[in-house]
Amino acid sequence: MVTRERISGYDIIRGVAVASMVLFHWCYDLTALRGIDLPWFSGFFEDAWRASIAWTFLLLAGRMHALSRNDLSRAARYLLVAGGIYIVTTIVAVDVPISFGIIFCMGASTLIFWLLRRTGLRFEHWGWAVGFAIAFALTSRVPSGTLGLGPLSTAVPRGIYECGLFDWLGFPSPAFASGDYYPLIPFAFMYGIGVVWGYASSADSHPAWFLNLRARPIEFIGRHSLLIYVLHQPVLLALLALVPV
Repeated sequence: MVTRERISGYDIIRGVAVASMVLFHWCYDLTALRGIDLPWFSGFFEDAWRASIAWTFLLLAGRMHALSRNDLSRAARYLLVAGGIYIVTTIVAVDVPISFGIIFCMGASTLIFWLLRRTGLRFEHWGWAVGFAIAFALTSRVPSGTLGLGPLSTAVPRGIYECGLFDWLGFPSPAFASGDYYPLIPFAFMYGIGVVWGYASSADSHPAWFLNLRARPIEFIGRHSLLIYVLHQPVLLALLALVPV
């Protein structure tokens, strides 16, 4: 199903996630680049906050498959932005360069599911979402070297990590480092849940309140989320220069 009308509810959800991301990165910059102690910004709270942002982005990006006019163009846009971010963060070198971050994951996942749809897979049944959720849980620690959960866990053979060819997939080499890392394993499965959400929902499943929801500043942020993602860190770094050491 393709529509030319924006659904304000999605813009608001995306806008809240972007605002949360900017605040998260401001806290990160204060602690990591300025050495300011924020005791609450650590451990489980930091991880949960980060996940809430990334998972929202991935689920919404997957949801847009059923609404997008051109998924191939959308994938190319994400991947070009991801490449630009890598180049800029490598040149500027304020922190660890960003390799295979969230925008890369969204772009590569969009391309993968576009290709899968071309083979005839429809993803129109919620059973797909259950399968993707299980796959995400089982592979969530693959980047750290473990497959499975709890007593059913097993170590992934180290050779696939040490060859250095599959950082993008979820098998980071010992020398790999990134300031933002969202490889396809496991995060393409999270994206896939969003794809199923889109195709398994009926075209008229949006309630009227969701279609007519209004919060103009947040909607603006949601509609320009990719641009804000690109620009927010340089702005934060400029503001950080004003913070006394």
